Amino acid sequence: MKGRYLEGKVAIVTGANSGMGMATTAALSDLGAKVIMLCRNEERGEKALSELMKKEGRSLELIICDLGDYDSIRQFARRVKSEYERIDILVNNAGFISLNRQETKEGLERQFGINHIGHFLLTELLLSKMGKGSRIVIVASGAHKTGRIHFEDINLIHGFNVVKAYSQSKLANVLYTRELARRTKKRGITVNCCHPGAVATNIGIDRDTGFGKTITGLLKPFFQTPEEGARTAIFLATDDSVKNITGEYFYKCKVAKSSKRSKDIRLARKLSIFSRDLILK
Repeated sequence: MKGRYLEGKVAIVTGANSGMGMATTAALSDLGAKVIMLCRNEERGEKALSELMKKEGRSLELIICDLGDYDSIRQFARRVKSEYERIDILVNNAGFISLNRQETKEGLERQFGINHIGHFLLTELLLSKMGKGSRIVIVASGAHKTGRIHFEDINLIHGFNVVKAYSQSKLANVLYTRELARRTKKRGITVNCCHPGAVATNIGIDRDTGFGKTITGLLKPFFQTPEEGARTAIFLATDDSVKNITGEYFYKCKVAKSSKRSKDIRLARKLSIFSRDLILK
């Protein structure tokens, strides 16, 4: 896909300051879209914006937002809705993973709180600005296949481990994709999710201590680049071949097999109600 295919379109990319988010932002802006970069850290966001703007013709706006803070998400949504008539593309890319149990401002286990609930609240608030032809892309993971939703202990206070937490959050991503696609199909909005594969990004690195840099550096030669990892999300956000496909799980730009649990419609609806209750508390 070449040229200014997305001229006049407005896109939002979460976690846009590094890795796949930055690669996605670059690709969408090069196709002509005005891209709103949702970033948590202002310094890193400004640095990424400066780097991306070195290429002429890009239209970008940085807006700071913490997906682990309901007030911050609501403030972001209010600003976007006041400044833009329509949102054409929303790429829920930002991800968080930690070996240690952490909590969001509202007391949610941080991986579930950011990877699912933060994006759930953001998406629900922005839906009113989306319509026929709008696309929502959720970056999930193959890790969803080992996940289950621990409704009885959603914050994993008892028996936390990183695999359990991350897989729960990624299963939630796929379930939300299914349920949201069902709800928005008549409005002509498509909602799909994808597994990016193993990608060398900063997602597993502790921003404060730097823990994880050595391991990530050693494994980097065996991983995809962020540009390669972002390919399926970009495909879902832009390609004509998927403009009428919704509610699917993709890998390498093709519909892929997801877990049996991720296709459970009752579970998807239960999670949606549960999530809505959490954001209303």
